[in-house]
Amino acid sequence: MDLDTYGLWARRIADWTVDYLGNLRDRPVRAQTQPGDILRQLPAAPPEDAEAMEQIFADFEAIVPDGMTHWQHPRFFAYFPANAAPASMLAEQLTAAMAAQCMLWQTSPAATEMETRMVDWMRQALGLPAGFRGVIQDSASSATLAAILTMREGALGWSGNTAGLSSQPRLRIYASAQAHSSIDKAIRIAGIGQDNLVKIATDEHDSMRPEALLAAIAADRAAGYVPAGVVLCVGGTSVGASDPIAAILAIAAAQGLYSHVDAAWAGSAMICPELRTVWAGVEGADSIVFNPHKWLGAQFDCSIQFLADPGPQVRTLGLRPDYLETPGLDDGGAEGLVNYSEWTVPLGRRFRALKLWFLIRAYGLEGLRTRIRNHIAWAREAEAAIAALPGFQIVTPCRFSLFSFCYRDEAATRDLLDRINADGRTYLTQTVHDGQFVIRFQVGQFDCTRADVIDAVTVIAELAPEPA
Repeated sequence: MDLDTYGLWARRIADWTVDYLGNLRDRPVRAQTQPGDILRQLPAAPPEDAEAMEQIFADFEAIVPDGMTHWQHPRFFAYFPANAAPASMLAEQLTAAMAAQCMLWQTSPAATEMETRMVDWMRQALGLPAGFRGVIQDSASSATLAAILTMREGALGWSGNTAGLSSQPRLRIYASAQAHSSIDKAIRIAGIGQDNLVKIATDEHDSMRPEALLAAIAADRAAGYVPAGVVLCVGGTSVGASDPIAAILAIAAAQGLYSHVDAAWAGSAMICPELRTVWAGVEGADSIVFNPHKWLGAQFDCSIQFLADPGPQVRTLGLRPDYLETPGLDDGGAEGLVNYSEWTVPLGRRFRALKLWFLIRAYGLEGLRTRIRNHIAWAREAEAAIAALPGFQIVTPCRFSLFSFCYRDEAATRDLLDRINADGRTYLTQTVHDGQFVIRFQVGQFDCTRADVIDAVTVIAELAPEPA
C-alpha cells in the first residue's frame, strides 16, 4: 500500500468511525452472537496472494461490528467502562502513525518526557503530594504485579531475583476480601503462591478490618512466615468497597510492610476534591494505581502507577544490558533522562502519554470533573428508582457510581439479567456478594446522558417478569 492509497483509506475509515460513534444508540450494546459465529465467517487458511482493500473493508463491515460488544455505547453499564474520548482517539491515531517503541529515552525522547509531565499533571489533579513520581503502565494488573514483585524482593533482602525462591522463607501478602483478582494473579506469577495471599475479613461496609489485619500479621510472624506487603482497595470491582486507607497504611508502616493502593476505577474520581475523603491518608502509600482508561476518558490502555520512591521498584525490575545503554548520557544525570522500561515488567512500551495530553487539554480538569459528578448523581437517581420498583432490593448502596440489586430471588435475578442482555438496549453484569447473586449497575461511559440512565431503569422495569 502506497501513501496515497493509505491516505484514501485513512479518510474513509475516519468517516466510518464518525458514523459508527454517532449511531451507537441504534445498536444492541452486547454482541448478539453465539460462540463460533464469527469464527465460521473467517477462512481457515490465510490467503497466498494480496487482496484488495475494498474486499477487506467490506468483510470488516459485514463481520466485525455486529460481532462486538460496544464499549463506547452510552448505555453500557456493565463491568467498568473502557472509555475513549474522541480527543484521546485522535491522539491514538497519531501514536499509531509514528509507531514508536518507547522503551528508552533515546528511542522516544518526546514520549518519555511527556510521560513524566503527564504523570505529574495527574498527580496534581488527584491531590497527591509533590514527592510522588510515576509511570504509565498498560493496566492496573501490570502495576499490581510490579508492586507485588517489589514487596517480594524487599522482604527477601533483594535476593529473590538472584537466588530464586526455593530456599527462601514463605512470604505473606495481605489484602481485603474485596480485592480484585489481579492481586491473586500477581501472587501466582510472583512465585509467592496463592496460599500465601491472606484475605482479611471485612466489616459491615465491606472494608478491611484493621484489627483483623494486625491479628493476621501477628499470627503469621509467630508461625514463621515473613509478612511482605499489604494491598488496599478504593472502589473495589465487585461492589465498589473501599478500605480504611489511613488506618491500614499506618499498620503497614508500623509493621515495615510495603503498601499498594488499588484505585483502578475510583481513582479517577479523586480529581473531584470533595470525594477524596474516601482515600484520606493515601499519601502514606508506597504505590498507588489508577486507570485513566476507565472513568477519565483516556483510550485503553493507560494505567498510572504512582510511587513514593521509585527506587525499590526499579531495583526489582530494572535491567540495563550493554545494548540498551545510552552512551554518554546514562550516568550523566541529564534532566529528563529516564528509561521507564526499567520501572515495568515489559521492555516494549507504547506512547501512552500523548492521549492524556490531548484529553486533559481538550476537556480540562473541570470538564472531566463535571462528567464524574454527573455519573454519580445519575447512578444515585437510578438506585432510588430501582429501589422503588416492586420486587426489587438494593443489596449494596451506591458507592461512587456503582450499586447492586436483586429481584425477588436468585433464579429471578439471573433470569432478569439474561433478559436485559438479550434485549440489547442496555448491558449489565453480575457479581456474588456475601454469597448472593446480584446485578451490578455502574454509570461511567464517557458520553452517557441522564436519559440513557433513565432508559436503562425503564428497560429493567419492563423486563422484570411478573411473580407467578
